Order: sequence, then C-alpha cells, then structure tokens
Amino acid sequence: MKKSLVLAMAMAMGVTASAYAANPFSDVPAGHWAYDSVAKLAAAGVIDGYPDRKFDGDQLMTRYEMAQIVAKAMAKGADVDMLAAEFADELDTLGVRVDRLEKKQDAVKITGQVRYSYADYDGDIGGYHNQLRSRIWVQGQVNDDWTYTGMLQNTQDFANEKGDEDTKFQRAYVDGRIGGVDMRAGRLPLYLVNGNLYDTRADGFVASYGNNVKLSGFYVKPTDADKGFAKFANADTITADYDEAFGVKVEGELGAVKANAGYIVFQDGDAFYNQGWDGTVFDKTTDMNLNDDKIWHIGAATELMKDVELTADYMHSSFDGFTGANGKHYKMDDDGWIAGLSYKGAKASDPGSYGLYAKYYDQGRGTVFAHTMNGYYGTTGFDGYMVGMNYTFAKNMVGAVEWYDLDSKAVGTDIGKQSMKTLWSQMMITF
Repeated sequence: MKKSLVLAMAMAMGVTASAYAANPFSDVPAGHWAYDSVAKLAAAGVIDGYPDRKFDGDQLMTRYEMAQIVAKAMAKGADVDMLAAEFADELDTLGVRVDRLEKKQDAVKITGQVRYSYADYDGDIGGYHNQLRSRIWVQGQVNDDWTYTGMLQNTQDFANEKGDEDTKFQRAYVDGRIGGVDMRAGRLPLYLVNGNLYDTRADGFVASYGNNVKLSGFYVKPTDADKGFAKFANADTITADYDEAFGVKVEGELGAVKANAGYIVFQDGDAFYNQGWDGTVFDKTTDMNLNDDKIWHIGAATELMKDVELTADYMHSSFDGFTGANGKHYKMDDDGWIAGLSYKGAKASDPGSYGLYAKYYDQGRGTVFAHTMNGYYGTTGFDGYMVGMNYTFAKNMVGAVEWYDLDSKAVGTDIGKQSMKTLWSQMMITF
C-alpha cells in the first residue's frame, strides 16, 4: 500500500499520531512512520495480514484488494468519498460480497496452514523425520480494542509404521490494550532472543509499552521447555521442566541499528533421566533439581545493503552444568553466540520471490530450551552453522531447504563431542 493511501485511510478512520492500538503485525516496527495508522486500521478490522502474522507493507496491492479495504472502511462509517469514487467500478463488482459477507468477516476470520517436512539425520546420529502438520487459525474481533486468536494443530508422523497422529488446541489468547500498554494473554506464542532461546507456546501474558523505544515484559508457564532433550550421548531420555519463566526487554533503533537487551529467568527446574551423567544406570526415571537459569542477553540487527541483513545475539546463562549421582559436577558452557546473514526472503504473496540465509551458532546448554531451528541440536549445547534457501513456487506455496552441520559440546571426560548433521526440507501452503 502506498504511503499516501495509508495516510488517507487513517485520516478517514480518525487515526492520529497519539492513537493507541495493538499492532498485530511482526514486520511493522514501532518506529515506522505508519505504525499508528496500520495498528488502528488493523484493530478496526479494515486491513488484514497474512497467516504468518506479517503485513508485507512493501507489497503492491491490486485494485480489487484496495476496493475491499475501502468497502470495509465505508461499512464502519469512515468518510472515504474520494477513495470510493476512485474505486467505484471495483466496488460495484464486489458489491454482493461486500454487502453480505464483510460484516461476518469482520467478526471472525479463519485461515489455515499446511506444512509437509522431511529431514535426514547423519553424523553420529541417524534416522529421519517425515511429518505433515496442519494448522487452523481462528481470529475474532472482541471489541474495538481486543481480538481473540485460537489455533488447532494436527500432526501426522510418517517416520514410523504406526503413523502416529496428534491433534491439540495449541493457541488461545487475546490481544488488546490497557491504557498505553499493549497486552497479550492466554496460551500464546513465546519468541525469546530471536527464537534461539525459546520459540514455542507458553501460558501467561506479555506486555509492552512505547514506540521508538519499547519496553516489554512477560510472565509464563513454559509448555515445551524440554524440546531438544532426547536420547543422546551417555544420557538416555533426558528431559527438563521449569515451572515458570519471566523477563524484561528494552529495544529501539540506534541510527541504522536495531538493538535490544534483556534479562530472562527460567525458575524452579527439574531434570529427569534414567541414566546418570557418570554412567550410573537407574531402574526408573530419576528426578534431579536444577537451579534457576538466569540469562542476560543483547542483540542487534542492521541492513548492510539493500535486502541484506546482519543479525547478532549474545546470551550469558547462570546454568553451568549438572551434578552427577557420584557428587561430581560436570561443567558445561554458559554462553551463547549467534550470528546470521540473510538476503531477501520468499513471500507467500509473490511467486518467484526467494531468500538465502545462513547462521553460525555457539550455544551452551543453558542458552537453549526450545530452539527455532529445524536441525537436531542434542542435549549438551552445540556449535556449528546452517545455510538455507526458500522459494515461492506459486501464490501461498513456499518451499525451503536447509543444511545444518553442528557438533555437541563435550562435558568433562564423560561425554565427548558428537557430530549432528541435518538436511531439512519443507513445503508450506497457506490459505
């Protein structure tokens, strides 16, 4: 959408620079010139994003798409006479749908996503991943300030003869604003340190305040904190569980650099295993208390040149290892470094668009709980790199291929380094 059209529509809807509205789009930064306008129009149900919660504001719109937006604004009483005159023919063509269906679409919107993924594991690990994942998203307008989002997920695992299937209600949360604070509460997606620390669902709330400089905080009960713990090295079936997590973060722009810093605590943890770090085998699962994991982190991102972005994150964790059944402490790395480089990026709405990306990781065990990556990363921390490419084959059909070459971190003389290689591929269809 062009800048003039956004401003014109915003004025028609009565948006001012001081308008408070929850911005649902992850790719519209707080300091953007259209932040308030886009947020207000989204809250009013005039504009919608894509299933991946992105606005894609740089994409060109068709006249029919613009006509639909004008029609929605008119239905809400906006003074859009000039825009209505400009798009009179398209509005007339869309008249039946606008008159009869748009009010229902304002109240409830249903979207979907289907992903087929296949991965081959090599090195000192083996096996393969073969899965179909389907998601149905339901978004509803509660009132002018609050919306509801729910997500039902079904996974079918083809990597075993049983073809195990699982269906769960994975998301159920509300978005809105209390005073000048943006709020999200319920079973929500939690994305910590660009997903390098945690990227899955959690039960609780997230609050944020500010535009050019944003302060945010969260309190949750993690639901998938043990993702990544698996049968590996000398420890069989290790899982970790933390009762709660909370943190704060400040972020803003320093010239051409987007920077952030924060503090996160995973509290009241337990580890469960049926073979000790010292090789002792137990008859049943053993519970071992974990100290709180306190993590400081800083990060930055900048555009090196057109369509080329560099990102960097650093974490320092208070978690420095386990104490085995023999009373011996097994030292583990407590730092995490991640650097990423990306070029362009496939967009579901733009057939033929593509992206190239690469990352380098060096992360201790205490700096990863549910990593956003698709590669296997073990249980003791890891280092290595990944490269990937995505491509839009047709509208709303995006494929990706990624290669991970990682090594686990050694733990004393008891657990040596292991090679972990993953070739990942996927096709994502949205509707």
